Amino acid sequence: MIQLKSLSEIKTIAVAGAGTMGAGIAQVCVQSGYDVWLYDVAETALQKGLLIIEKNLSVAVEKGKLNEEEKQKSLSKIKTTSSITDLKCDVLIEAVLEKLNVKQDLFRKVIEVNGNDCILATNTSSIPITKIAEGISNPERIVGMHFFNPPHLMKLVEVVSGKETSVTVAQLIFDLSKKLGKNSVMAKDRPGFIVNRIGKLFHTEPIKILEEEIADVETIDALMEASGFKMGPFKLIDLIGVDANLNVTKSLYELMRQEEKFKPSDTQQKMVDEGKLGKKSGEGFYKYNK
Repeated sequence: MIQLKSLSEIKTIAVAGAGTMGAGIAQVCVQSGYDVWLYDVAETALQKGLLIIEKNLSVAVEKGKLNEEEKQKSLSKIKTTSSITDLKCDVLIEAVLEKLNVKQDLFRKVIEVNGNDCILATNTSSIPITKIAEGISNPERIVGMHFFNPPHLMKLVEVVSGKETSVTVAQLIFDLSKKLGKNSVMAKDRPGFIVNRIGKLFHTEPIKILEEEIADVETIDALMEASGFKMGPFKLIDLIGVDANLNVTKSLYELMRQEEKFKPSDTQQKMVDEGKLGKKSGEGFYKYNK
């Protein structure tokens, strides 16, 4: 049986994966007063993750949203490691590769380090929580905690309960999300949860419009932004990562039994094959200065 702590007893949060999502999640946690372990297998990824956090905090200082002392205090609460044995924590939030075996292997290793009161949260955007929990001891402690990119700015967090997820665990993560300054919503473990089920069409339909030569990338983005969206679909795909976005589309397509409207784009696959992955590679649907 798991031995749950109360919200007030949660002191240390570990974030696995120091990419854009992991770094952003770690930033949100330290700014809310938590001690954070940021973990990645690659030391270069950890250093890059810290740079992302420092840059985001510096921008906040420039905009007057926090002062230099608050920035330094937040940075002081982050420790980095490439050793999984360091991840002694009350809550682990994984933001690693969107691959089932990678997530399950991580959870099994973290369980060896921690007692039964460590909650295992996954930031997966497409893999069923129930699937991730299969074969993991105490599956009732595994819950979806789906942030959105960029995590330090986007307010929504989907708290997703798998078949075995404890109601108490889901509520604790819901309350934790609110303490992190997020607008939390409860979701059932269904393909795409809530946002990706709707949002995938925001990505797939514009690509179809592009392929049918109805309009170009810039026109489609400008139209959507003029309609009230903060960012056009192609700018958003580039920010997320063309490859990451494609992987989610592929997963949802299979989970939705290959429903035509969710079919992955050949154009997007070609871009991935050519290394045009968006902002992180310097070129996606747009070109960027690296």
